[in-house]
Amino acid sequence: MTSVLAAGTVPLDEMAGLLFPALLDTLTMVGIVMTIVTLVGVPLGALVHNLAPGGLFENPTLHTVLSWTINIGRSLPFLILMAAIMPFTRFVTGTNIGIAAAVVPMSLAGIAFFTRIVENSLRSVPPSVVQVARASGGSPLQIIRTAQLHEAVPSILGGLTINVIAMIEYSAIAGTIGAGGIGYVAVTYGYQRFDQGVMAATIVILVCTVAVVQLIGDALVRFTTPHARARAARV
Repeated sequence: MTSVLAAGTVPLDEMAGLLFPALLDTLTMVGIVMTIVTLVGVPLGALVHNLAPGGLFENPTLHTVLSWTINIGRSLPFLILMAAIMPFTRFVTGTNIGIAAAVVPMSLAGIAFFTRIVENSLRSVPPSVVQVARASGGSPLQIIRTAQLHEAVPSILGGLTINVIAMIEYSAIAGTIGAGGIGYVAVTYGYQRFDQGVMAATIVILVCTVAVVQLIGDALVRFTTPHARARAARV
């Protein structure tokens, strides 16, 4: 890495050694964040949906408080959010740089975004499905799990795909605080050192990564869509 730092332009034979570890850092960052986002966003989205009027345990006051909290998280541009919560990030992770420091603001932004996606996905579930589950004597937790979430899986997966792509973009922004990953390489080598080769390579990697994520997400949505599941079962 010392020879790379000393050079004004990264040689082609050293490009892979610079870019692939950065891509691994980006995928690690996004993987950790999306695990947190999914574990928190799914139950939180279900909670917000069912606290609303007509939900399984409606509570207008609590629903309003949660909705406003989520709206605040969604309304702040990521760079501003990242800067605003730096004291909290340092309190949680002990640092304001690196992957650990990026995970905190990325998770908060992702949770706010994904919670709304889950909530909207559950709104699309036909009321008759919930009514049948209620008539069958299911508990609220059983209704949420077997009726609401089960029917909303394709929509949630579509939203999850969008969220993963957003987190890849956020990870590039997080590179400006030394979080590592492709964003850090693009800023440090491509922008600050005017290395057009590195900049072009990082753009290609990001575009290809997003394309692969979108293809996988689309395939999962098709596979979990009811008519596709029925066709697969017949085969």
